[in-house]
Amino acid sequence: MGAFGKLKISILAATMTTLVGCATVADVAGYNTAALNSSAAKSYSQVVSKASSQGTVDRTSSTAIRVNRIFNRLKPHADRANTTGIPFDWQLTVIRSPELNAWAMPGGKMAVYTGIVEKLNLTDAEIAAIIGHEMTHALEEHSKKDAGQKILTGLALQLGGSALQAKTGLSADSIGLLSDLGIDKPFSRSQESEADAGGLRLMAQAGYNPAAAISVWKKMEAVQGRSNAVVTLMSTHPNSQQRIDKIQALLPEVTPIYQAAAKAN
Repeated sequence: MGAFGKLKISILAATMTTLVGCATVADVAGYNTAALNSSAAKSYSQVVSKASSQGTVDRTSSTAIRVNRIFNRLKPHADRANTTGIPFDWQLTVIRSPELNAWAMPGGKMAVYTGIVEKLNLTDAEIAAIIGHEMTHALEEHSKKDAGQKILTGLALQLGGSALQAKTGLSADSIGLLSDLGIDKPFSRSQESEADAGGLRLMAQAGYNPAAAISVWKKMEAVQGRSNAVVTLMSTHPNSQQRIDKIQALLPEVTPIYQAAAKAN
């Protein structure tokens, strides 16, 4: 394809994004919130079943108990923050693995790997920062918006339903797509900023000091270069001083929320 053809495709995709938005495109294509959440739930069940068959689902260790306690403390606040119009059936699975990782699928299906808690020696507030961040990715429907962007790209390349499905790989039971969107795919800088901001608010509302969001990302950054650490989360959640600066700038807004919640508890 020539440069002019590529330019026309880019302009078409950008124009459609401006006119209707990626999330709306996903809705029109049949990947509305309810459908995507249902597909994610099926894929999540298979992920958990596979982990269970491998003996890596952790329900009894002190790490698993801590993670689930913190998750349950954040969950009511996440429910109140849900503006999608579809209630989430929040679920979290702790997976015994050396990876420093955590993720959320559409509809609130989540996993936290024991490696991230144990290797970084995370405090409860730092765990809350990670869980709140991932919850916000789901609440903001970042996976759905990314699916919409994929659809726009497919439409720009070749219009037509069957061609679109072939181009994007979108289908109701596509585990590969949901894995890409929910687990392995890097989010954009703006989505990461949204997740940071929403996560700060959730953890503050639950009575966890939002300043811990800074320390957890610093810990992740420090361990990234070590050869004996598998820092999966860093590959999908790029870190930078700019990001930490943005979190720092939000602290005056969310710290009073944390202080009020801590006093109430």
